[in-house]
Amino acid sequence: MMTTNCRHFLGIAIALCASAIAPAAFAQGTTKIGFHAGLTGPAAADGNSGLAAAKLAVEQINGSGGVNGKKLELVVFDDQGKPEQAVPVANKMVGDGVRAVVSTGFSGPSRAAAPVFQKARIPYIAAIAFAPEITRTGNYMFRATSMGEVQGRAAAKLIGGTLHKKRAVLLTIKTDFGKTLASGFKEASAKYGIELLKEYEYSPGDRQFGPLIASLKADNPDVIYATGFYFTVGPLVAQLRSAGVSADVVGAESLSSQQYIDIAGQAAEGTVITNVIDWGSQLPEIAGFLSAYEKATGTKAEAASASTHAAITVLAAAMRKAKSDDPGKIRDALETVEVTTAIGRVSFNKLHEVKKSFPLSIVRGGKWQRFGVIDDPVLLAPPEQ
Repeated sequence: MMTTNCRHFLGIAIALCASAIAPAAFAQGTTKIGFHAGLTGPAAADGNSGLAAAKLAVEQINGSGGVNGKKLELVVFDDQGKPEQAVPVANKMVGDGVRAVVSTGFSGPSRAAAPVFQKARIPYIAAIAFAPEITRTGNYMFRATSMGEVQGRAAAKLIGGTLHKKRAVLLTIKTDFGKTLASGFKEASAKYGIELLKEYEYSPGDRQFGPLIASLKADNPDVIYATGFYFTVGPLVAQLRSAGVSADVVGAESLSSQQYIDIAGQAAEGTVITNVIDWGSQLPEIAGFLSAYEKATGTKAEAASASTHAAITVLAAAMRKAKSDDPGKIRDALETVEVTTAIGRVSFNKLHEVKKSFPLSIVRGGKWQRFGVIDDPVLLAPPEQ
């Protein structure tokens, strides 16, 4: 059944897709920016929140005079969350003359599209995809979200250094996202005195966790690091609490959604995550985005929307720095740009991986609130090659 939010975002998607194929709103003096994501299918929730954020960013930029005297034109495509759809979508964008592209696709579609844009020498920013292969595709590739290994290391510091929990069970969702988070966590856990009691794996389609929970309960952990999405970890946490498991639950940015709280109910209370959104921040770039997004969509921002808005912001900053919309010059400027965005201060390393700190969030009183920040340049350093 389609939820109210899905219907709302689908309406946005249809409107934007129509504008993408209709005659350009700005007949002269525009710069085409490509956008692709799964606007239908299993990735639609993140895809449509990313689309809403991209639309908001472009409207804000154009409302302030555009970039280098030109307005941005968002060219939108639905890759259905499928790698086999992402390739023809990427080729169509190249044919349409886009000057740069932002993806709010998961790893599969983004990884599939990346070689097309690299061959065409068009800058490509993956807003939420974790697959390491994306930035290694070539020198026109960039990532606006921290790699899974980096976020996993941040989780180890959160658990061992901030929460002072030492007996951990790892629940790994069997996706690129889950596996990379788990890898980083295991890499850094010993440094923070964490004993990894056991690792369990589960599939993205799982919603009933009885046997897993029975085994986990016997492990008697004091903390559970649950990699997964709000629609998997939500029911998992509800079932954990119903079974009498009281261990702290730590997750990743993928839980940063009101839907996680709605699904888990009271069981969500106390969940702590490494996040991309710094709830409660006074920075105008963050607070302003959160307010504007809620006003525009009627829903609170999520990790996908914040990262996508940041990617468009970074792209516009690079174009200003380059004083050009030439793709090669945009690429060169992206390598050295540093700008404050909806996810904080953003810059890229030699591999074009994002360099940033990790805000921490906790569920208190039925909503996400600020819990702190992990700002450790050595621990959070992404790979250079």
